[in-house]
Amino acid sequence: MPLSGTVRQADPTQPRLPEPITGRDIAARQRMSVDGVLALLRTIRADAGPARGVAGLLAHEDLRADVLALLEDEVLRVQATVTRLARREHELSALFSSARELAEEREPALLLRRLVQRAFDLIGTDVAYVASFEQPSGVLMIREAVGSVTPELMGVRVPPGKGLAMKVAQSRAAFRSTRYMTDHGIEHDDEVDAVIAGEGIVSMVGVPMLAGDEVLGVLVAANRSLRTFTTEEIALLSAFADHASVVLQTARRLDEAVASAAAAESACAELTRQTAAMERTAAVHSELTAAVLRGGSAEEVAGILGGVLRRRVRILDRRGTPLADSAGAAVVDEPVEDGDRPGFPGPIAAALRESRRTGQCVPVHEPGSGLAVAVVAGESLMGAILVHDGEIALTPADRRTVERASQIVALLTLRQEAVADAEERVRGELVSDLLGARSVYRHELLLRARSRGIRIDDLRTPVVVTVDPEYRRAALRAAHDIAPAALAGEHEGSVVVLLPDNPSEAAELVRARIAATLGAPVLVVAGPAGSPESLADRFDLARRCARLLVGLGRTDTAATTDGYAPYLALFGSGREDLGAFIEQTLGPVIAWDAERGTELIATLLGFIEANASPTRTARNLGLHTNTVLQRLDRITTLLGEAWRDPEPLFRISIAARLHQLSGAV
Repeated sequence: MPLSGTVRQADPTQPRLPEPITGRDIAARQRMSVDGVLALLRTIRADAGPARGVAGLLAHEDLRADVLALLEDEVLRVQATVTRLARREHELSALFSSARELAEEREPALLLRRLVQRAFDLIGTDVAYVASFEQPSGVLMIREAVGSVTPELMGVRVPPGKGLAMKVAQSRAAFRSTRYMTDHGIEHDDEVDAVIAGEGIVSMVGVPMLAGDEVLGVLVAANRSLRTFTTEEIALLSAFADHASVVLQTARRLDEAVASAAAAESACAELTRQTAAMERTAAVHSELTAAVLRGGSAEEVAGILGGVLRRRVRILDRRGTPLADSAGAAVVDEPVEDGDRPGFPGPIAAALRESRRTGQCVPVHEPGSGLAVAVVAGESLMGAILVHDGEIALTPADRRTVERASQIVALLTLRQEAVADAEERVRGELVSDLLGARSVYRHELLLRARSRGIRIDDLRTPVVVTVDPEYRRAALRAAHDIAPAALAGEHEGSVVVLLPDNPSEAAELVRARIAATLGAPVLVVAGPAGSPESLADRFDLARRCARLLVGLGRTDTAATTDGYAPYLALFGSGREDLGAFIEQTLGPVIAWDAERGTELIATLLGFIEANASPTRTARNLGLHTNTVLQRLDRITTLLGEAWRDPEPLFRISIAARLHQLSGAV
């Protein structure tokens, strides 16, 4: 059954329909069939193509030509609206799809790349790129681009106030330019324009990427041909940029949160490590303190440190002599040497000077030497701790452990020295009592000596040690360690060692041990061997011989009293000044030899040994007799005519022999 009705004007906001047919004759109104209406509706569909065939579709209808024309215009208008709405629906669908994809991405670099690709697909331009802010310079830098044909576009830096992107960022609003290169509403930059020209870009539009009040960047779409971007396209690009800004800001916040969590975890781990290090340090300090309380040794401290630090640790005394080694190396009695003098090598000595000043560990500038810390008590250097290099660097807590260990070693050294001082004092008193010849206390002396493992009856040889006063304390300390059966002490200002050895062996042994420790001149004189009851007399003889040798200028040798018995009989009391006696007797002859390089003293000694015979003197010296006679005449000139008389000749003979002894080193 045909469908009939009237065509009337609709509301202005709705698509316009054919105007109603007017006329006086109501019978003249136009009518359409149902088939005609359905044909028109099919034509309106967005996928039906152009609607210029309305007249053909309604040819079977009895409609006027103006009505058909009106119907065709309205169908075209409605079809355009439907097509636009369908495209808008497609764009919105793509927009939300892109938003979902962006929301799934968490890596900022990949997020920017996908953002630019989606913008490129949505707007359908030739080029799309995103520029982000660099703080604090305020420069825009192109990070990602799609569709570019030159490598110069990536990394372009847009200065403040220049270019379309910066205009968008500063205004926080979208901006479009149909002809960018000639657009005077934009402040151009030569370098940026050169890159845009290289890409062949003509038209472009940019929208801001906002996160609250912060401008994250600018999203730009551009064409290489003339194009006027519509309001709908700008709105679509802006909506997409808003979605991307939220996702990008969220990703950054997540990254910051992850970084903060990682930093917190790292700080927690570091705190855990420090706590463990502090606990380990406290445990080591407790062990070291316990070592002091139980009377531990340097070997124990070196073992504790070496185990904790997992590296070799050596402890040296004040003269550089090794006391302990955590590596188990044998500790020798010889000091660490620097040239020919005992002491610390140059790099270690320099590190110890700095360590004494700061109280801290100091690197030793020598391969494999690691660190050194001075062992100090007050202002006195008691020794050093050397920590060798290891595979893992020492932590600050490890360094503090070594510094505390140096204090422990100082305490141990002070305790040991206090014990040694007490023992030395007791032994010194025992020596003084033995040499004091107080036989009334002999039984008590035997008991005191026996309590220290010493048999007085075995002490046969007294040895006197003469050194400079500054070395006397060190010499006495070294003398106590010469031999288990020896007894050392200080008596009447002299260092004395009582030994069971024969005099020559005793003198050589004492000098070798003390000289190795001091590194300074040491004069050692051994008295004759005998019974303990006569020790005092034999000590006095050795002391007088030492004074004689000092008077002769011999301060660095080992001797026995037997070789100097004749001279001790004359000068052993020490009341004569040997130097003055020699000068008074032979001064002119000695001066003549010194000034002219002659050998008058040697000739004089030969003359005395030849029983005052010039001929035998010449034969013994391998000289001509006339040469000897000439030299004797010169001596007569210097000493006077009476020098050959018995009494002057005796004095001259003694002076010549003493002068000869004083020159024999």
